[in-house]
Amino acid sequence: MSDAAPRIPHDIARLLVDPSAHADGQIHEAHSWLRANMPLGIAEVEGYDPFWAVTRHADILDISKRNAAFGNADRSVSLVTAETERLVREMTGGSGNFIRMLIHMDAPDHMKYRLLTQNWFMPANIRKLEDDIRRLARRTVDKMAAMGDRCDFANDIALGYPLHVIMSILGVPEEDEPKMLALTQELFGRDDPDKARDGVSAASDPAAYVAMVQGIIDEFNGYFAKISAARRADPKDDLATVIANAEIAGAPISDLDAMSYYMIVATAGHDTTSASSAGAIWGLAENPGEFARIKADPALVPALVDEAIRWTTPVRSFMRAAREDAEVGGQTITRGDWLKLCYMSGNRDEAVFDDPAAFRLDRSPNKHLAFGYGAHVCLGQHLAKMEMRILFEELLPRLKSLELDGEPASNKALGVGGVKTLPIRFEID
Repeated sequence: MSDAAPRIPHDIARLLVDPSAHADGQIHEAHSWLRANMPLGIAEVEGYDPFWAVTRHADILDISKRNAAFGNADRSVSLVTAETERLVREMTGGSGNFIRMLIHMDAPDHMKYRLLTQNWFMPANIRKLEDDIRRLARRTVDKMAAMGDRCDFANDIALGYPLHVIMSILGVPEEDEPKMLALTQELFGRDDPDKARDGVSAASDPAAYVAMVQGIIDEFNGYFAKISAARRADPKDDLATVIANAEIAGAPISDLDAMSYYMIVATAGHDTTSASSAGAIWGLAENPGEFARIKADPALVPALVDEAIRWTTPVRSFMRAAREDAEVGGQTITRGDWLKLCYMSGNRDEAVFDDPAAFRLDRSPNKHLAFGYGAHVCLGQHLAKMEMRILFEELLPRLKSLELDGEPASNKALGVGGVKTLPIRFEID
């Protein structure tokens, strides 16, 4: 990093590493200041390696397209303390990541592994699931109706619906879904005191924090090792069979890569969808005019889905490492520099979105970055949007009124986070 590169003021930089600020709205103020004054600047915060904060939509898009220049495999894709990354490298023998999911891979490995399951998530194939998903959506709406006139939509409704869809595709028995949900929430909520296992934090005890995360991963691995063995002995028509029996360059997939593949499907495959679904209800409850608009025009459901995904942005940020010197947004990036792609900021960039903080159903086109872009664009984006569309096609015709019934809350997380609690009052047929 050049000495001449712009340095972000400390009070702003501090918010970029604060999970609480990503939950209470302070991060939006920080991002707004950065977009206006220093859209690409270096954050220097005690305990962290310096990193570039990339806050403008155009710059995030530019970096996302240049996978040869900005890699995922060289450093942690999560923003972690320097001591945390050091401990992880020590534990893994050099890698900055505990596991090797698709999000941790660069070419040529990334595409080889992505192609193993890509066809399963293409529109032509997921359309075959629509009838089953619609039946599940109707049961979900019936469950909501049976609750009377109040519920916590985030926990009572939004969590279980996409969880069941992806576990059915993966091949996890329904009775094991609560275990998968609990482990997912512990993994993604590891920086939230309400979700973290044993209340351990990276700031207070890095070694215990790393051990906690490794313990969660070990539980996932132990579970899916049994699934792998079962699918090799008795293949079925599910993703677990594809992963368990996969070959890469003519050799069986390694245990590390197989377990990592199971994990990304079993976590990201539902958590972000449930977060966006809850975000849609939050947005409609806070904006009665938008609720009335979609009640009058059900054809707006796809617009609701995209706006909820943009407004919520469940994948809040990912890190990239520069693999070569490059220029972005008028700034010189040096090989080895670490960059935080601030998707929450890009999705509220005034240069792309009019009145970006508002929840509006008339955004067209809605060029949000919530699914990423380029080679690492979300594999399950079509399934996620279909699940949300079907849920709201079933729910909104029956929902007569909707309002908040308390203060909603978001998860404290830097990387992946959504709606923690969403108390609502409603009338439903």
